[in-house]
Amino acid sequence: MKRGRPDDGQGPPKKISAGPKVKDAMGYLEKVKNKFANKPQVYNQFLDIMKDFKSQTINTEGVIERVKTLFKGNRHLILGFNQFLPPGYKIELPPEKKTTIEFNHAVQYVAKIK
Repeated sequence: MKRGRPDDGQGPPKKISAGPKVKDAMGYLEKVKNKFANKPQVYNQFLDIMKDFKSQTINTEGVIERVKTLFKGNRHLILGFNQFLPPGYKIELPPEKKTTIEFNHAVQYVAKIK
């Protein structure tokens, strides 16, 4: 009697990816590099953070704090880093403050420029 596989039994078992792929990491690195094209030291600092984490010089909390500090003001990069964090970790930022202009202020401004 053959033991059945949980899949359909046709071909090798299917692998389910739990984390980001190399192309995701490369794409993220490219975004960082492009964003800081005029500040290569920021990109290099990010690479240093990753090296420190890989060598276990810093832990996950340390990586999160350094990334948030390094990319301050760049929400999409900070939040985009979440895909690389282990389960149980997530960077959360307060909602963006949207500037609202009071109607009366807008009317006054328009009156000034006329």
